[in-house]
Amino acid sequence: MPKHHPENERIKHRYMTFLREAKRQSEASIDKAMAAIAAFEGYTSGKPFKRFHINQATGFKAQLTRQKARRSGKPLSAATMHATLSAMKAFIVWLADQSGYKSAVSYSDAEYFNISEKERAVATAEREQPVPTLEQIRHAIGAMPTGAELQRRDRAVVPFALLSGARDGAIASLKLKHVDLGRRTVLQDAREVRTKFSKTFTSSFFPVGDDVREIVEGWIAYLRIEKMWGDDDPLFPATKVAVGASRKFEAAGLHRKHWGSATPIRTIFREAFNRIGQPYFNPHSFRKTLAQLGERVCRTPEQMKAWSQNLGHEQVLTTFTSYGAVDRYRQAEIMQLLAEPAEDRDAVIDEVVKTLAKLQRA
Repeated sequence: MPKHHPENERIKHRYMTFLREAKRQSEASIDKAMAAIAAFEGYTSGKPFKRFHINQATGFKAQLTRQKARRSGKPLSAATMHATLSAMKAFIVWLADQSGYKSAVSYSDAEYFNISEKERAVATAEREQPVPTLEQIRHAIGAMPTGAELQRRDRAVVPFALLSGARDGAIASLKLKHVDLGRRTVLQDAREVRTKFSKTFTSSFFPVGDDVREIVEGWIAYLRIEKMWGDDDPLFPATKVAVGASRKFEAAGLHRKHWGSATPIRTIFREAFNRIGQPYFNPHSFRKTLAQLGERVCRTPEQMKAWSQNLGHEQVLTTFTSYGAVDRYRQAEIMQLLAEPAEDRDAVIDEVVKTLAKLQRA
């Protein structure tokens, strides 16, 4: 076990405050930064940061190349190494400006945590992520059990993610009042809902089918009419745990409070797709499904802009570049169609191309 130097612990606490209050980073991001610093301290056996030397940076990099991942037993991925070293580089840059460390640490010292350009290219390369089709999602929903109360809740979570396009953190924190079935909208109020960048916006239900919408409507009706729950109650309540007949803790229906995190939602998704023999598609992948659907159904730039805003994107290019990758099969179909002679070019495509060109110049 590495020693914990008191001065190191104090300065790390100050750095955590800096990340949280000045950089406004999430707790998850702060945890990753602290994990990287802890790994570095493990390598140096807890030596004070005031005794930092560039040899420690180069030696730490070399150790990471030899280190094995705990779960797989394989060498650390380039992305993991890059993230760890980038976190350490950011810490050293901050440390060089702190009282008591300026004479021991310089800004240039942080550069020794850099990896090669080739390694950075491998680490930051965008890789094609699996995106579920609407047919796969519908099949998964159809196979989910609906007998018990908790099963009904779980079965409503998956359709709601598709219908709303909301992120899992937002879904876990939504209240009944945030969903307006009459207007078919979802208000993601950052004062109460865990939204990305604490952004507040209202989105409309995506046109993914009446069957999907009816499952969500049925769940909300169950909570409001049969359970007699009100506006401030959770849309997807946590599981109540109580001592059962076996004198062990067991699931005992719905708890009138929100989930503490999005982990239960990801578990529901994993089990839903495992049930039909499909790989795990996480909740965020549904947003990519919706982005691809938008590319197919939107016929004008105005429609695509509305679709993009409905996903919570301020810029339509975010939808295209981050979510709207064309799958390989569709790519081949499009290229074949483009190879065929045509007398007139589609005016809609012309308009889209011109609008995107303007957005890129803006």
